[in-house]
Amino acid sequence: MNETLLRSLTPSVLAALVRRGADFAAAEDAVQDALVEAVRGWPADPPRDAKGWLITVAWRRFLDATRADTARRRREDLVGEEPAPGPTSSSDDTLQLYFLCAHPSLSPSSAVALTLRAVGGLTTRQIAQAYLVPEATMAQRISRAKRTVAGVRFDRPGDVATVLRVLYLVFNEGYSGDVDLAAEAIRLTRQLAAAIDHPEVAGLLALMLLHHARRAGRTAPDGSLVPLAEQDRSRWDTGAIAEGVAILQAALARDRLGEFQAQAAIAALHADALTVEETDWVQIVEWYDELVRLTDSPVVRLNRAVAVGEADGPRAGLAALAALDSSATSSSREHTVPRRAAVAAYLHERDGDLATAARLYAEAARQAANLAERDYLTRRAARVNARLSP
Repeated sequence: MNETLLRSLTPSVLAALVRRGADFAAAEDAVQDALVEAVRGWPADPPRDAKGWLITVAWRRFLDATRADTARRRREDLVGEEPAPGPTSSSDDTLQLYFLCAHPSLSPSSAVALTLRAVGGLTTRQIAQAYLVPEATMAQRISRAKRTVAGVRFDRPGDVATVLRVLYLVFNEGYSGDVDLAAEAIRLTRQLAAAIDHPEVAGLLALMLLHHARRAGRTAPDGSLVPLAEQDRSRWDTGAIAEGVAILQAALARDRLGEFQAQAAIAALHADALTVEETDWVQIVEWYDELVRLTDSPVVRLNRAVAVGEADGPRAGLAALAALDSSATSSSREHTVPRRAAVAAYLHERDGDLATAARLYAEAARQAANLAERDYLTRRAARVNARLSP
Protein backbone atom coordinates (compact mmCIF):
# COMPACT_ATOMS: atom_id res chain seq x y z
CA MET A 1 0.00 0.00 0.00
CA ASN A 2 1.46 3.36 -1.09
CA GLU A 3 0.70 5.60 1.88
CA THR A 4 2.49 8.52 0.19
CA LEU A 5 0.06 8.30 -2.73
CA LEU A 6 -2.93 8.29 -0.39
CA ARG A 7 -1.59 11.30 1.51
CA SER A 8 -0.99 13.23 -1.73
CA LEU A 9 -4.51 12.52 -3.03
CA THR A 10 -6.36 13.34 0.20
CA PRO A 11 -6.57 17.16 -0.27
CA SER A 12 -7.94 16.85 -3.82
CA VAL A 13 -10.55 14.29 -2.78
CA LEU A 14 -11.61 16.42 0.18
CA ALA A 15 -11.84 19.52 -2.03
CA ALA A 16 -13.93 17.60 -4.59
CA LEU A 17 -16.50 16.66 -1.94
CA VAL A 18 -16.67 20.21 -0.57
CA ARG A 19 -17.21 21.63 -4.07
CA ARG A 20 -20.08 19.21 -4.59
CA GLY A 21 -21.91 20.46 -1.53
CA ALA A 22 -20.59 18.44 1.39
CA ASP A 23 -19.96 20.36 4.59
CA PHE A 24 -16.35 20.14 5.70
CA ALA A 25 -16.71 17.97 8.80
CA ALA A 26 -18.85 15.35 7.03
CA ALA A 27 -16.56 15.41 3.99
CA GLU A 28 -13.51 14.79 6.15
CA ASP A 29 -15.18 11.78 7.80
CA ALA A 30 -16.18 10.40 4.41
CA VAL A 31 -12.65 10.75 3.03
CA GLN A 32 -11.21 8.99 6.07
CA ASP A 33 -13.64 6.11 5.51
CA ALA A 34 -12.57 5.90 1.86
CA LEU A 35 -8.89 5.85 2.86
CA VAL A 36 -9.55 2.98 5.27
CA GLU A 37 -11.29 1.03 2.51
CA ALA A 38 -8.35 1.77 0.15
CA VAL A 39 -5.85 0.42 2.66
CA ARG A 40 -7.90 -2.75 2.97
CA GLY A 41 -8.73 -3.34 -0.67
CA TRP A 42 -6.06 -1.83 -2.90
CA PRO A 43 -3.23 -4.30 -2.21
CA ALA A 44 -5.35 -7.10 -3.68
CA ASP A 45 -7.21 -5.09 -6.34
CA PRO A 46 -5.65 -1.66 -7.10
CA PRO A 47 -7.85 0.72 -9.16
CA ARG A 48 -6.78 2.15 -12.51
CA ASP A 49 -7.78 5.68 -11.44
CA ALA A 50 -6.86 6.06 -7.76
CA LYS A 51 -8.18 9.61 -7.35
CA GLY A 52 -11.47 8.84 -9.12
CA TRP A 53 -11.95 5.74 -6.97
CA LEU A 54 -11.40 7.70 -3.77
CA ILE A 55 -13.79 10.48 -4.82
CA THR A 56 -16.50 7.99 -5.74
CA VAL A 57 -16.16 5.95 -2.55
CA ALA A 58 -15.88 9.04 -0.33
CA TRP A 59 -18.94 10.60 -1.94
CA ARG A 60 -20.93 7.42 -1.35
CA ARG A 61 -19.83 7.38 2.27
CA PHE A 62 -20.96 10.99 2.57
CA LEU A 63 -24.31 10.11 1.06
CA ASP A 64 -24.74 7.18 3.44
CA ALA A 65 -24.17 9.49 6.41
CA THR A 66 -26.44 12.17 4.97
CA ARG A 67 -29.31 9.72 4.46
CA ALA A 68 -29.38 9.09 8.19
CA ASP A 69 -29.77 12.78 9.06
CA THR A 70 -31.55 14.64 6.25
CA ALA A 71 -34.96 14.66 4.60
CA ARG A 72 -35.83 12.46 1.62
CA ARG A 73 -35.89 15.31 -0.90
CA ARG A 74 -32.40 16.49 0.03
CA ARG A 75 -31.13 12.91 -0.10
CA GLU A 76 -32.43 12.50 -3.63
CA ASP A 77 -30.83 15.80 -4.73
CA LEU A 78 -27.45 14.72 -3.40
CA VAL A 79 -27.70 11.30 -5.05
CA GLY A 80 -28.20 13.05 -8.37
CA GLU A 81 -24.96 14.94 -7.85
CA GLU A 82 -22.82 11.79 -7.51
CA PRO A 83 -19.81 12.18 -9.82
CA ALA A 84 -19.85 10.00 -12.92
CA PRO A 85 -17.23 7.23 -13.17
CA GLY A 86 -14.26 7.77 -15.41
CA PRO A 87 -11.00 9.75 -15.50
CA THR A 88 -10.74 12.73 -13.16
CA SER A 89 -8.79 15.98 -13.27
CA SER A 90 -5.18 15.81 -12.15
CA SER A 91 -5.18 19.40 -10.89
CA ASP A 92 -3.75 20.11 -7.43
CA ASP A 93 -6.47 21.40 -5.11
CA THR A 94 -4.36 21.51 -1.96
CA LEU A 95 -3.75 25.25 -1.84
CA GLN A 96 -7.39 25.96 -2.63
CA LEU A 97 -8.35 23.73 0.28
CA TYR A 98 -6.05 25.70 2.59
CA PHE A 99 -8.00 28.85 1.71
CA LEU A 100 -11.33 27.10 2.15
CA CYS A 101 -10.33 25.96 5.63
CA ALA A 102 -9.42 29.54 6.58
CA HIS A 103 -13.16 30.31 6.56
CA PRO A 104 -14.40 33.70 7.85
CA SER A 105 -16.70 31.93 10.32
CA LEU A 106 -13.64 30.59 12.17
CA SER A 107 -11.15 32.46 14.30
CA PRO A 108 -7.62 32.45 12.81
CA SER A 109 -6.33 30.05 15.48
CA SER A 110 -9.23 27.62 14.92
CA ALA A 111 -8.82 27.80 11.15
CA VAL A 112 -5.13 27.00 11.45
CA ALA A 113 -5.77 24.06 13.78
CA LEU A 114 -8.51 22.63 11.56
CA THR A 115 -6.36 22.90 8.42
CA LEU A 116 -3.35 21.30 10.07
CA ARG A 117 -5.52 18.39 11.18
CA ALA A 118 -7.64 17.90 8.06
CA VAL A 119 -5.26 18.87 5.24
CA GLY A 120 -1.78 18.78 6.75
CA GLY A 121 -2.30 15.35 8.28
CA LEU A 122 -0.84 16.35 11.65
CA THR A 123 -2.05 14.71 14.84
CA THR A 124 -3.76 16.68 17.59
CA ARG A 125 -0.65 16.20 19.73
CA GLN A 126 1.61 17.70 17.05
CA ILE A 127 -0.68 20.69 16.58
CA ALA A 128 -0.87 21.24 20.34
CA GLN A 129 2.93 21.27 20.52
CA ALA A 130 3.11 23.81 17.70
CA TYR A 131 0.67 26.05 19.55
CA LEU A 132 2.26 25.44 22.96
CA VAL A 133 -1.05 24.35 24.51
CA PRO A 134 -2.19 21.08 26.16
CA GLU A 135 -3.38 18.36 23.81
CA ALA A 136 -6.86 18.33 25.42
CA THR A 137 -7.21 22.06 24.77
CA MET A 138 -6.32 21.63 21.11
CA ALA A 139 -8.71 18.68 20.73
CA GLN A 140 -11.54 20.88 22.02
CA ARG A 141 -10.52 23.69 19.66
CA ILE A 142 -10.59 21.41 16.63
CA SER A 143 -13.95 19.93 17.67
CA ARG A 144 -15.43 23.42 18.04
CA ALA A 145 -14.07 24.38 14.62
CA LYS A 146 -15.72 21.35 13.03
CA ARG A 147 -19.03 22.19 14.70
CA THR A 148 -18.77 25.79 13.53
CA VAL A 149 -18.35 24.86 9.88
CA ALA A 150 -20.85 21.99 9.93
CA GLY A 151 -23.40 22.79 7.25
CA VAL A 152 -21.51 25.88 6.05
CA ARG A 153 -20.89 26.22 2.31
CA PHE A 154 -17.28 27.10 1.66
CA ASP A 155 -17.95 29.85 -0.86
CA ARG A 156 -16.06 32.57 1.08
CA PRO A 157 -12.43 31.52 1.39
CA GLY A 158 -10.32 32.91 4.20
CA ASP A 159 -7.55 35.49 4.19
CA VAL A 160 -3.93 35.22 3.17
CA ALA A 161 -2.56 35.83 6.69
CA THR A 162 -4.28 32.73 8.09
CA VAL A 163 -3.11 30.57 5.17
CA LEU A 164 0.46 31.80 5.68
CA ARG A 165 0.26 30.90 9.36
CA VAL A 166 -0.88 27.38 8.46
CA LEU A 167 1.83 26.91 5.85
CA TYR A 168 4.52 28.04 8.31
CA LEU A 169 3.33 25.65 11.01
CA VAL A 170 3.19 22.78 8.50
CA PHE A 171 6.74 23.64 7.43
CA ASN A 172 7.95 23.72 11.03
CA GLU A 173 6.41 20.33 11.76
CA GLY A 174 8.05 18.91 8.65
CA TYR A 175 11.36 20.54 9.53
CA SER A 176 11.62 19.34 13.11
CA GLY A 177 8.74 16.98 13.82
CA ASP A 178 7.64 13.43 13.17
CA VAL A 179 6.17 13.90 9.68
CA ASP A 180 8.20 15.31 6.76
CA LEU A 181 5.99 18.06 5.36
CA ALA A 182 8.62 20.76 4.78
CA ALA A 183 9.00 20.23 1.02
CA GLU A 184 5.22 20.21 0.57
CA ALA A 185 4.90 23.50 2.48
CA ILE A 186 7.57 25.07 0.26
CA ARG A 187 5.82 23.82 -2.88
CA LEU A 188 2.49 25.31 -1.81
CA THR A 189 4.09 28.61 -0.78
CA ARG A 190 5.74 28.81 -4.21
CA GLN A 191 2.30 28.37 -5.78
CA LEU A 192 0.89 31.10 -3.57
CA ALA A 193 3.77 33.46 -4.35
CA ALA A 194 3.19 32.91 -8.08
CA ALA A 195 -0.52 33.67 -7.70
CA ILE A 196 -0.45 36.59 -5.22
CA ASP A 197 1.80 39.66 -5.24
CA HIS A 198 2.20 39.99 -1.46
CA PRO A 199 5.45 40.84 0.37
CA GLU A 200 4.65 38.57 3.34
CA VAL A 201 4.08 35.62 1.00
CA ALA A 202 7.52 36.32 -0.45
CA GLY A 203 8.90 36.71 3.06
CA LEU A 204 7.56 33.32 4.10
CA LEU A 205 8.94 31.64 0.98
CA ALA A 206 12.36 33.21 1.65
CA LEU A 207 12.24 32.09 5.29
CA MET A 208 11.39 28.52 4.33
CA LEU A 209 14.15 28.34 1.71
CA LEU A 210 16.77 29.74 4.09
CA HIS A 211 15.84 27.30 6.86
CA HIS A 212 15.56 24.35 4.47
CA ALA A 213 18.97 25.18 2.99
CA ARG A 214 20.58 24.34 6.35
CA ARG A 215 18.69 21.11 6.84
CA ALA A 216 21.49 18.74 5.83
CA GLY A 217 23.70 20.15 8.56
CA ARG A 218 21.14 19.94 11.35
CA THR A 219 21.65 16.26 12.15
CA ALA A 220 24.67 14.01 12.57
CA PRO A 221 24.92 10.61 10.83
CA ASP A 222 23.45 8.96 13.93
CA GLY A 223 20.40 11.25 13.76
CA SER A 224 21.36 13.44 16.71
CA LEU A 225 20.79 17.21 16.57
CA VAL A 226 23.68 19.51 15.65
CA PRO A 227 23.27 23.09 16.95
CA LEU A 228 23.72 25.95 14.50
CA ALA A 229 27.11 26.95 15.93
CA GLU A 230 28.51 23.46 15.33
CA GLN A 231 27.03 22.74 11.89
CA ASP A 232 29.23 21.97 8.88
CA ARG A 233 28.36 24.97 6.72
CA SER A 234 29.76 23.32 3.61
CA ARG A 235 26.67 21.06 3.72
CA TRP A 236 24.30 24.00 3.41
CA ASP A 237 22.51 24.44 0.09
CA THR A 238 24.02 27.63 -1.32
CA GLY A 239 21.58 27.70 -4.23
CA ALA A 240 18.58 27.76 -1.91
CA ILE A 241 20.27 30.42 0.23
CA ALA A 242 20.90 32.63 -2.80
CA GLU A 243 17.30 32.23 -3.94
CA GLY A 244 15.93 32.97 -0.48
CA VAL A 245 18.08 36.10 -0.09
CA ALA A 246 17.05 37.41 -3.51
CA ILE A 247 13.35 36.88 -2.75
CA LEU A 248 13.76 38.56 0.64
CA GLN A 249 15.58 41.59 -0.76
CA ALA A 250 12.81 42.15 -3.31
CA ALA A 251 10.18 41.92 -0.57
CA LEU A 252 12.01 44.27 1.81
CA ALA A 253 12.43 46.83 -0.98
CA ARG A 254 8.65 47.31 -0.97
CA ASP A 255 8.85 48.76 2.57
CA ARG A 256 5.88 46.77 3.93
CA LEU A 257 7.63 44.86 6.69
CA GLY A 258 5.90 41.89 8.26
CA GLU A 259 6.94 39.21 10.71
CA PHE A 260 7.89 36.63 8.07
CA GLN A 261 10.18 39.10 6.33
CA ALA A 262 11.82 39.97 9.66
CA GLN A 263 12.33 36.28 10.48
CA ALA A 264 13.76 35.70 7.02
CA ALA A 265 16.19 38.60 7.53
CA ILE A 266 17.49 36.90 10.69
CA ALA A 267 17.82 33.58 8.85
CA ALA A 268 19.67 35.35 6.02
CA LEU A 269 22.20 36.83 8.45
CA HIS A 270 22.91 33.35 9.82
CA ALA A 271 23.21 31.92 6.31
CA ASP A 272 25.47 34.75 5.18
CA ALA A 273 28.12 34.05 7.85
CA LEU A 274 30.87 31.76 6.57
CA THR A 275 31.73 30.83 10.17
CA VAL A 276 29.83 31.17 13.43
CA GLU A 277 32.33 33.80 14.57
CA GLU A 278 31.41 36.01 11.62
CA THR A 279 27.70 36.10 12.53
CA ASP A 280 26.43 39.69 12.77
CA TRP A 281 24.70 39.32 16.13
CA VAL A 282 24.23 43.07 16.60
CA GLN A 283 22.13 43.27 13.45
CA ILE A 284 20.26 40.10 14.45
CA VAL A 285 19.29 41.75 17.75
CA GLU A 286 18.00 44.75 15.77
CA TRP A 287 15.81 42.46 13.66
CA TYR A 288 14.52 40.75 16.81
CA ASP A 289 13.59 44.20 18.10
CA GLU A 290 11.50 44.64 14.94
CA LEU A 291 9.90 41.24 15.51
CA VAL A 292 9.04 42.13 19.10
CA ARG A 293 7.39 45.30 17.81
CA LEU A 294 5.41 43.33 15.23
CA THR A 295 4.36 40.36 17.37
CA ASP A 296 5.16 40.97 21.06
CA SER A 297 5.61 37.20 21.23
CA PRO A 298 7.25 35.64 24.31
CA VAL A 299 8.97 33.14 22.01
CA VAL A 300 10.46 36.00 19.98
CA ARG A 301 11.62 37.68 23.20
CA LEU A 302 13.21 34.39 24.28
CA ASN A 303 15.11 34.11 21.01
CA ARG A 304 16.12 37.75 21.34
CA ALA A 305 17.69 36.97 24.73
CA VAL A 306 19.93 34.40 23.02
CA ALA A 307 20.96 36.96 20.39
CA VAL A 308 21.66 39.57 23.07
CA GLY A 309 23.80 37.00 24.89
CA GLU A 310 25.85 36.48 21.75
CA ALA A 311 26.12 40.18 20.90
CA ASP A 312 26.77 41.63 24.37
CA GLY A 313 27.79 38.66 26.50
CA PRO A 314 25.96 36.01 28.54
CA ARG A 315 25.12 38.31 31.45
CA ALA A 316 23.35 40.70 29.10
CA GLY A 317 21.44 37.71 27.73
CA LEU A 318 20.45 36.63 31.24
CA ALA A 319 19.27 40.18 31.97
CA ALA A 320 17.10 40.07 28.84
CA LEU A 321 15.75 36.71 29.99
CA ALA A 322 14.94 38.15 33.42
CA ALA A 323 13.12 41.05 31.77
CA LEU A 324 11.06 38.52 29.79
CA ASP A 325 10.16 36.67 32.98
CA SER A 326 9.07 39.84 34.76
CA SER A 327 6.85 40.98 31.87
CA ALA A 328 5.36 37.62 30.89
CA THR A 329 1.98 36.42 32.05
CA SER A 330 1.80 33.18 34.02
CA SER A 331 0.31 31.50 30.94
CA SER A 332 3.10 32.54 28.57
CA ARG A 333 5.74 31.59 31.16
CA GLU A 334 4.23 28.13 31.33
CA HIS A 335 4.17 27.77 27.56
CA THR A 336 7.83 28.74 27.10
CA VAL A 337 9.22 26.71 30.02
CA PRO A 338 10.96 23.99 27.92
CA ARG A 339 12.79 26.42 25.66
CA ARG A 340 13.34 28.91 28.43
CA ALA A 341 15.20 26.33 30.50
CA ALA A 342 17.43 25.43 27.55
CA VAL A 343 18.19 29.08 26.81
CA ALA A 344 18.95 29.83 30.47
CA ALA A 345 21.17 26.74 30.67
CA TYR A 346 23.19 27.87 27.64
CA LEU A 347 23.64 31.40 28.96
CA HIS A 348 24.63 30.18 32.45
CA GLU A 349 27.13 27.76 30.89
CA ARG A 350 28.72 30.58 28.91
CA ASP A 351 28.81 32.68 32.06
CA GLY A 352 30.67 29.94 33.95
CA ASP A 353 27.85 28.90 36.30
CA LEU A 354 28.14 25.21 35.46
CA ALA A 355 26.04 23.85 38.34
CA THR A 356 23.03 25.95 37.34
CA ALA A 357 23.59 25.14 33.67
CA ALA A 358 23.64 21.37 34.31
CA ARG A 359 20.44 21.55 36.36
CA LEU A 360 18.64 23.60 33.70
CA TYR A 361 19.81 21.36 30.84
CA ALA A 362 18.40 18.35 32.71
CA GLU A 363 15.13 20.20 33.32
CA ALA A 364 14.88 21.17 29.64
CA ALA A 365 15.56 17.57 28.59
CA ARG A 366 12.69 16.28 30.71
CA GLN A 367 10.31 18.70 29.02
CA ALA A 368 11.63 18.36 25.45
CA ALA A 369 9.06 18.03 22.67
CA ASN A 370 10.76 15.18 20.80
CA LEU A 371 13.35 12.44 21.30
CA ALA A 372 16.12 14.10 19.28
CA GLU A 373 15.88 17.30 21.32
CA ARG A 374 15.72 15.34 24.56
CA ASP A 375 18.85 13.37 23.68
CA TYR A 376 20.74 16.53 22.74
CA LEU A 377 19.87 18.31 25.99
CA THR A 378 20.68 15.22 28.03
CA ARG A 379 24.13 15.06 26.45
CA ARG A 380 24.66 18.76 27.19
CA ALA A 381 23.75 18.19 30.84
CA ALA A 382 26.15 15.22 31.03
CA ARG A 383 28.96 17.21 29.43
CA VAL A 384 28.55 20.11 31.87
CA ASN A 385 28.35 17.70 34.83
CA ALA A 386 31.59 16.10 33.68
CA ARG A 387 33.28 19.49 33.81
CA LEU A 388 32.05 19.86 37.41
CA SER A 389 33.62 16.58 38.51
CA PRO A 390 37.02 16.88 40.31
